[in-house]
Amino acid sequence: MKKILLCLVTCLGLSGTLTAQTKTVTGTVTGGDDGLGIPRANVTVKGTTRGTPTDLDGNYAIEVSADETLVFSFIGYITQEILVSNQTTIDVVLQPDVANLEEVVVVGYGSQERKEITSAVASIKPEDFNQGNIPNPTRLLQGKVAGLQVTKAGGDPNGNPQIRLRGLSTFGANTSPLIVLDGVPGADLANVDPNDIASIDVLKDGSAAAIYGARASSGVILITTTKGSGETGISRISINSFVAVDRAIRTIDVLSAKEFVARGGEDFKHNTDWFDVLTRDAVSYTTNASVSGSFGATNYRASVNYRNNNGIIKGVSNERLNTRLNLAHTALNNKLRLKFNLSVTNREFETKNNNLFRYAMIYNPTAPIYDDLNTKNDGGFFQRDLFDFYNPEALRQQQLRGGIEKNLLTTYRAAYDVLDNLTAMVQYTQDRRNTLRGEYDSRLDPQRGFGARGRAGRFNDDMSTQILTATLTYDTELATDLQMTALIGAEQQKRRFEGFGAEVRQFLFDSNTWNNLGAGAIRTGPNTNLYSYFDKDQLNSTFARFNFNYKNAYFVSASLRMDSFSGFGANEKTGYFPTISAGVELTELAELGPISSLKARVSYGITGALPASADQALPVFGNGNRVDLDGNPLTTDDVFVGINQNQNANRQLKWETKKEFNIGVDFSVWNGKITGTMDYFTRNIKDLIFRIQVPIGAPNPFDNNRPNTAPNTFVNLAELSSAGFEFAVAYNELNLGPVKWTPGINFTLYQKATVKSLSVGEGLGFKFIRPAGSTPGSPGQNNNPTVEARVGSTVGNFWGPRFLGVNEKNEYKLSAGVNDTDKFGIIGNGLPDGDFGFQNNFEMGNWSMSFLLRGTFGHEMYNSYRGFYENRDTGSNNWNSVVTKKTRNIVSTPTFSSLYIEDASFIRLDNLQLGYNIPAESDWLENLRVYAGAQNLFTITNYTGLDPEFRVTDAQQGNGQDAALSPGIERRDQFFPVRTYTLGVNLTIK
Repeated sequence: MKKILLCLVTCLGLSGTLTAQTKTVTGTVTGGDDGLGIPRANVTVKGTTRGTPTDLDGNYAIEVSADETLVFSFIGYITQEILVSNQTTIDVVLQPDVANLEEVVVVGYGSQERKEITSAVASIKPEDFNQGNIPNPTRLLQGKVAGLQVTKAGGDPNGNPQIRLRGLSTFGANTSPLIVLDGVPGADLANVDPNDIASIDVLKDGSAAAIYGARASSGVILITTTKGSGETGISRISINSFVAVDRAIRTIDVLSAKEFVARGGEDFKHNTDWFDVLTRDAVSYTTNASVSGSFGATNYRASVNYRNNNGIIKGVSNERLNTRLNLAHTALNNKLRLKFNLSVTNREFETKNNNLFRYAMIYNPTAPIYDDLNTKNDGGFFQRDLFDFYNPEALRQQQLRGGIEKNLLTTYRAAYDVLDNLTAMVQYTQDRRNTLRGEYDSRLDPQRGFGARGRAGRFNDDMSTQILTATLTYDTELATDLQMTALIGAEQQKRRFEGFGAEVRQFLFDSNTWNNLGAGAIRTGPNTNLYSYFDKDQLNSTFARFNFNYKNAYFVSASLRMDSFSGFGANEKTGYFPTISAGVELTELAELGPISSLKARVSYGITGALPASADQALPVFGNGNRVDLDGNPLTTDDVFVGINQNQNANRQLKWETKKEFNIGVDFSVWNGKITGTMDYFTRNIKDLIFRIQVPIGAPNPFDNNRPNTAPNTFVNLAELSSAGFEFAVAYNELNLGPVKWTPGINFTLYQKATVKSLSVGEGLGFKFIRPAGSTPGSPGQNNNPTVEARVGSTVGNFWGPRFLGVNEKNEYKLSAGVNDTDKFGIIGNGLPDGDFGFQNNFEMGNWSMSFLLRGTFGHEMYNSYRGFYENRDTGSNNWNSVVTKKTRNIVSTPTFSSLYIEDASFIRLDNLQLGYNIPAESDWLENLRVYAGAQNLFTITNYTGLDPEFRVTDAQQGNGQDAALSPGIERRDQFFPVRTYTLGVNLTIK
């Protein structure tokens, strides 16, 4: 008996000793491809059945002893084994398995394994980004995502690309996809530098985007920045620096000085190339430096990004400094996770009057730059007393435009595991944007400053956004092989818009430019202005999403978002945006030979679009004329500014809604060697908000039949339908001897948006039949329409007379007169039938090379250079003329017709880069790479204008409805396209 008791005591003692030797090991499992935490990664003790999954942020905690080995694994990544030893914190970076890339995808308010995705979602990693001097993050995706159109015509360093996802979704200001930066919806892209991006996920269909409800009709782009990670106590410093040179590669051909004189032009005995006078080879510099690492339970990454981009027009520049700090900290045995993101951006810019381009084209090529006799008070420049005819170099020097933009984005996030499968999260964001602009036209400037004796303006615009988001995420197993993830949340967004501006004239000196408005003697009347404004809106939201996974073969997702916006009618403030999608992985049901994955999916979702401003449902009043009550101009104490009503109320104004159906297939062959996706989608967009003209005094059916007191009302007017087919396929590392080639191609075919309805309702007394967009403009074509939108037709139709040839006098023969608009017809369309991108990556030893071929086809362009100046004043001795291979000898006054509508289809070698990894022979040098590249190397097209890149909207019309209705117009102030050469180095040390 004593022996038995002794054995029991010994066993208990050993048990206590073993228990005392175990400890809690914590850490984070991240992906080496993007630095993000990997949810549901497996952390197991080797040789046992003990283990735990990571949480949604990749964190884990497990009880182990010092002599045990932890095994870290996840689908699509290479498994790692680490001996515990004396470590209590083990952070692991799993490297992606080539056969199973991109298994985790960021979606709205969380992430999902790719196998569970049942919507149309595209994911792009840094290794697939476009390379070169690319300051705007969306241009990293140009040509890379089927259905995503990123266009930027010309080489203006201060210009931003236009973005469309699956075509037109609204006529309002929000035609571009919603940007979500690290979980912050609506963030400004100025808050992130491309060097800091870890991944970009594009939510293309309504099902994927509907979780963002009222802001998602144009699609959603999720940008995730790089976070800190790595072994505790070790910091990594990365530097990327390059120099870039921009060179103008395409201009408008005009008569040479000799040809101009031979035509009868006045000869001033000079030979001036005005394009050469204005332009230069622009040198730009970019440097990015970052440091990342961890200490204790805190991961960090800090970066500084400096870009100094200069334009080919002398004096045009864009200098930007962006700093970013990302911190992550875990506490309470990893149950509490805190994150803090800070981004500060300062941008200084200088622009010029883009009309310099057209004046350089039409100005007399025999004229000198300067007037040596200085016979006029014009600053010594050669000038003529002619309408709309100015020395372009004088404008460049005598008209100043510039400013400073400041952005501050701060995000605080806390997540807490209430239970093992229940996580609560709260996030607060503040986004501040301030722009201070200045304009000055010299006292000697003949275009704007001379008559005003100098004009100066100063303008300030300030926007602030506050977003508070709270969510609960619950994971559970409902039954055997049936898993569910539920998300519920609430969000509040508050925005404020305010600013002021002033313009004065009549200065004694030019030296202070816009920095001393008080020196302007005249502050009222022509060429002056004084204003201030304030606006605010609020969006309150609740949402829920449920994802189901049955046997890793059947997947279902459903969500509902409810948004309430302050800017709609009293009874129409709330909109509901539901979605449902389903998918089946066929390889889980049957053996399909070399096909390793084949998932069929179908989805349906409803999304909305916020109006351009929060006052479109309200009666809007503006300042009127000055009123002198006693009629005595010498007294001012009784002078007041009157009030005009600019817009009628519409108490019934409601949400635009887009209903989208998508059917798709994702496939993988030979364990991921070949991957691809196909999607077909249809869209129906209803209740598009449109401004219409109404008769003053007539009953307003949207405001209890009160009489209209203004000529404009915003109404829900139009209905559109569209469709498209998308395809993308890639071959991962095709071996060509010692060369590894990874080609990928995507293309999209569009069924352009068709106008199904243009009615504000039956029995309301009026209909809107044909909204027309832009006109060519001055001189002489201010009233010539260029586009139309008619029920049954497609958006973007050019509408005008057809060119039939010339008569015996070399005059136009047109199918209809300029004023016979009822006889006009459709003469082209500014939207493309399709586009494609062909990406190629090559590796051989330490060498790498990549290039991108991109093309767009099926769209026409109005070449306004030809439309105004091709035969401008054939017998004139003043203006120069455009000469192209399509020029006809016509003596008629220029007018819009099919003669100037050109096929603008093109293929472009968009991007090329060659790099070499220098072998590192030091413990502290982790990576050293040098590279050289070029952008916009060549373009194959029949278009004779500056740039065949299709115009999503008409830049001259801003962001209003006319701009969205007027694609395909190349204006005469178009910045010249450029070719960019880069030379740079990447360096990583630890």
